[in-house]
Amino acid sequence: MPETQDDNTSGGASPEEIEAGRRLFAGDWQFLTAAPTIATLPPMRTIEIAFAGRSNVGKSSLINALTGRKALARTSVTPGRTQELIFFGLGPELTLVDMPGYGFAKAPKDKVDAWTATIHAYLRGRANLARVFVLIDSRHGLKPIDRDVLDGLDKAAVSYAVVLTKADELRKGELEARIAETEAGLARRPAAFPTVFPTSSREATGIPELRAAVVRLMAERGIG
Repeated sequence: MPETQDDNTSGGASPEEIEAGRRLFAGDWQFLTAAPTIATLPPMRTIEIAFAGRSNVGKSSLINALTGRKALARTSVTPGRTQELIFFGLGPELTLVDMPGYGFAKAPKDKVDAWTATIHAYLRGRANLARVFVLIDSRHGLKPIDRDVLDGLDKAAVSYAVVLTKADELRKGELEARIAETEAGLARRPAAFPTVFPTSSREATGIPELRAAVVRLMAERGIG
C-alpha cells in the first residue's frame, strides 16, 4: 500500500531528509545509456526512479534541477524529441530514467507504437523500478491521456507519484486548488502515492522536497 504523509507542502520531509536529499543529488551524476528497445536496457542496479509525462511537460528540466546540472538531461522545445529511455546514474545506488513523452511526437505512427510498447514492457518488467514520478503541467491538470497512463500503472501495480510542473506560473490560490483537485483524482488509485509534489524547475520550488522523497524511498529499501 502507498505510504502516508502528513504535510501537503513539504511532503512530510524533515530538515534531516531535506539535507540528505541535497547531499545525495549533489553527487557525481553520469549519463549511462539510451535504450530504444527492451533488448538494449542496461543491467539492473540497485533502484531506478523513472520520470514520465506528456511531451514538453518538463521532464528533462526537472532532472537537471534535481541534480543541479544544467545539461545532464537534454531539453528541447520540440515535443516528442526524446525517443528512448535515457538512464542517468549516481554510483551503483540510484538511477534516474527519462522516459519518452506521451501524447505527441513528430514521428510515424508505427515508431510511436514501438516506443509505447517498449515503455509498457519496461514498466511491467523492471524489477528494480522503485517509483515513477508522473509529471503533470500544473496549468492544465490531469487530462484523459494522463489518466490512461495512471490506469496502466495501477494495473501493473507500479508505485507512482504525481509531480506538478511549472507551478510558478499559477497564483497561490490557483496552485492550491490544482493540488487539491489532483489529490482528489488520486485518492482511490491503488498504486498512487498520496501526496502531490508542486515544483518549478525555473525557481527550484519543490525540488528539495522531491529529493527528500527519494531519500525516504531509498531508506525504506535499505539503501542510504
